Amino acid sequence: MLPTPNAMTARPVDPKQTTPENTTSAGSASEGTPIYALKQLVARLHREQHKVQNLLSSLGFALRSFNNLNQFLELIPLMSARVTDADGGALILIKPDGQLRLEQLHCQEGQACRDIRKALEEATRQVKAKTADEDATPTTPIPLGLFQESLDSFLSNYLGAGVQLLGTPILVKNVERGFLYVFSRNPEYTWTPTRQRLVRLVADQTAVAIDNDELKVELRQKERLDRELEIGAEIQVRLLPRQCPEIEGLELAAMCKTANRVGGDYYDFIPTNYDQLRAQKTSSKEVTDCPGASVPWSIVIGDVMGKGVPAGLIMTMTRGMLRAEVLNRHSPARILEHLNRVMYADLENSHRFVTLFYSEYDPQTRILSYSNAAHNPPLLWQHSTGRLTFLDTEGMVVGLEIDSEYEDSQVQLFPGDTILYYTDGFTDAANSNGDRFDLDNLKQAFEWSCQHCGGSQEILDYLFEQVEQFIGLLDDNRDDMTLVVMQVKSSE
Repeated sequence: MLPTPNAMTARPVDPKQTTPENTTSAGSASEGTPIYALKQLVARLHREQHKVQNLLSSLGFALRSFNNLNQFLELIPLMSARVTDADGGALILIKPDGQLRLEQLHCQEGQACRDIRKALEEATRQVKAKTADEDATPTTPIPLGLFQESLDSFLSNYLGAGVQLLGTPILVKNVERGFLYVFSRNPEYTWTPTRQRLVRLVADQTAVAIDNDELKVELRQKERLDRELEIGAEIQVRLLPRQCPEIEGLELAAMCKTANRVGGDYYDFIPTNYDQLRAQKTSSKEVTDCPGASVPWSIVIGDVMGKGVPAGLIMTMTRGMLRAEVLNRHSPARILEHLNRVMYADLENSHRFVTLFYSEYDPQTRILSYSNAAHNPPLLWQHSTGRLTFLDTEGMVVGLEIDSEYEDSQVQLFPGDTILYYTDGFTDAANSNGDRFDLDNLKQAFEWSCQHCGGSQEILDYLFEQVEQFIGLLDDNRDDMTLVVMQVKSSE
């Protein structure tokens, strides 16, 4: 006779005689315990944590691997839907002109997906029309949140309550650049805090990708500009005299240090006839021996207002026009008048001006004829008296007034006399305390060098050493610096 259930329940159970039925009953009972529920919660948290780690790893790999931004953006709706267990995702971007565009959409093909696409496209059109009515233009910053508020409202109306929708902005430097939407048609689907954080995480990674792509574009533009500047600097260096010419009775030295790779300082030695122009292309010995070495040469120094590429372009234009004008063999004042008239229109349009000191030396008479267009007047050190004087005439900067008039002047030079041509970048050079090298320091250094240095090149080197020691290592806001030293050789 079989025992009753109560009897079986009351009888002690030997652990060694546990049957499969007993094990199953014990396991079923443990499922309802708090310990089992806690284990299930911990397991679910581990799964979600693992999902987040996989997301970060995948997005990081995509950011490092894809050189094309569009390739990365194609993954965003798909990944945002998978990590949140949603039906699909959509990426809407704001273009530079302020217009919205549905960039990417992920969902299962079918009528539901077509409805989602239609709703997104219609919502972007509605928002475009609304912002156009509110005069939102690329030059007018769109208030933060305006686009998303309108999109959320339109999408909710189109999709209805049957679609669970979550949208988050894509912010690049605190500016809305787009929106990421994730949706589900499951009526029991809820947007838990974890799912919301995951969507925001994907949106943040999308913003990083957009910002990185724009930085790459800027870097490529900068590299292209650097190459163009290098070409411009090379051309400008070739336009400046490679070496000082051999002029009978003179010793010359010159140097130009630009603040940028392309500068606005200008100096030149211009032959006054075509025979000399041809002789310049030969060796220095041939220039010395040719008849043109004993006829007048033009020595000029100038400074274009400003620095960099614009100043360099105007300097190049000035050089070409002045060289053509010199061959007409007019007086220095007439040459500056003609140059001013020719360049006036271009300089007026560019809102820049040119200071220029033009001189012409005759080796036969040792007379220097000159005219000044508001440039820093050169310094003349007279060997016989040890006095410093300025070489200056009245005249406006080139390009200020079309009918500007200039004056001619002359000075008789003697053996040992030395002239210093310079630009204001030399006297304006400042040290870390803001003190400028100024004209007094230049005069003092020039006078000392004329008395103690042996020749034009030593004088030039000494003056640059003095200004470099004065300003130290400070390079900020330094202007172009140019010096030309001309010394009359002694009869010996």
